[in-house]
Amino acid sequence: MSEKKPLPVRLLKGFAMFWWDFLVGDTPELFVSSLVIIGVIAGLRGAGDNTAAVIALPVLAVCALAISLKRAVNAAKKK
Repeated sequence: MSEKKPLPVRLLKGFAMFWWDFLVGDTPELFVSSLVIIGVIAGLRGAGDNTAAVIALPVLAVCALAISLKRAVNAAKKK
């Protein structure tokens, strides 16, 4: 017989699962690419290259969305 977990443990697990589903959801590649984009922009800004950061942000965002779209189209073709 399985033992019921304490309330704080269940609440913490539920909270963590909510954020995982909210942030990652169905497309983990968009979550990872968002973190990479933020890191690249922060690195460029830290290096003092503001112009490169302004140019890189939309370019990287469009690339991430294109990759996600390509994966979704390929997955739909397999069905």
